[in-house]
Amino acid sequence: MSRIPKEIRCNPIGIIHSPYRDIKGMPLQPTGAKGIQGTIEIKKKYAKGLNDLEGFSHIVLICHFHRSKGYSLEVEPFLHESLRGVFSTRAPKTSKSHRHIGCQASQGRRLCTPIEDVDILDGTPLLDIKPYVPAFDIRKTKTIGWLSKKIDKVVR
Repeated sequence: MSRIPKEIRCNPIGIIHSPYRDIKGMPLQPTGAKGIQGTIEIKKKYAKGLNDLEGFSHIVLICHFHRSKGYSLEVEPFLHESLRGVFSTRAPKTSKSHRHIGCQASQGRRLCTPIEDVDILDGTPLLDIKPYVPAFDIRKTKTIGWLSKKIDKVVR
């Protein structure tokens, strides 16, 4: 049986720039950030890794929530008044919990042009980029757990 490492260190490949300098007023998910533009600044030593990415209309950004402090395994998510296990939520942060790793799907053909639907703080370190591929990334779901009673209240 393998052991879980006590610590993992990551080196950012770049930084995400957005209009959001503070968590207050920032959209909760990309659907609430429709049309909000930002940019990605990639470290020069990782530039070759961007080759062939321009052919994809959407990308997925893996980032580090650098301003998160502490955590709680139970949170009160947006649109709900009771505690839920943090892994059953998409909450990046609540009054009692903060995630440290984030994932965002974003529109943008080339990283030298703006990306769209940005729901992330300015200065957020970027850990990885993946092309969004509907055949791989879209899954038909049967259930969405406790959120099924609240999903109609989400702004689209």
